[in-house]
Amino acid sequence: MFTGIILAVGRIAGIQPRGGDCRLKIDTGKLSLVDCALGDSIAVNGVCLTAVELGEHYFFADVSNETLSRTTLKSASTGTPVNLELALTPSGRLGGHIVSGHVDGIGKVIEKQADGRSIRFKFKAPDSLAKYIAEKGSICINGISLTVNSVDGAYFSVNIVPHTLQETTLGSTEAGSEVNLEVDLLARYMERLMKGEAAAHCLGGVTEALLQNSGFIK
Repeated sequence: MFTGIILAVGRIAGIQPRGGDCRLKIDTGKLSLVDCALGDSIAVNGVCLTAVELGEHYFFADVSNETLSRTTLKSASTGTPVNLELALTPSGRLGGHIVSGHVDGIGKVIEKQADGRSIRFKFKAPDSLAKYIAEKGSICINGISLTVNSVDGAYFSVNIVPHTLQETTLGSTEAGSEVNLEVDLLARYMERLMKGEAAAHCLGGVTEALLQNSGFIK
């Protein structure tokens, strides 16, 4: 698990094709790997990857076809900057929100404009994820824990303060760029719980019609 609080910006130092998928070499910049061991999880632009080889300022991670198909890593190239976060420890602070590192989909930056000393970004999420994004709720963008300012269908906006612009890749992210999105885990689980036993039988679960027929709404 992660918090969405970025510890450093690294870069992709190498891409090695491996039997249909690939192995990445990640330079970690100022991120210390002293406390890391082989098999530890490290979030790379919000994607949870397993360290299979460790150096003083780099690590290698294998990336499956499933991960390549669902994240922006499929279009990454040598030199691409990436946000990095080590896995949460029991004694650590949960400064952002609970993040799994399992990307739900790819969004796009629609607009970027100044808002005081901050920058307001407008994003377009995949239509299938729009229902999980709520005003003042949490969302993870390229591994960064952020608060949703406004929502309009599949479009939503966030304000990025100067510190986040300086310490993450969002400072150099422009309109048209693709980003990894992970919605709030609680929204995912709530949807599943509301289906109840119907979830095991692919039935409709809780719907507006069901609530209306049961007398809960008029």
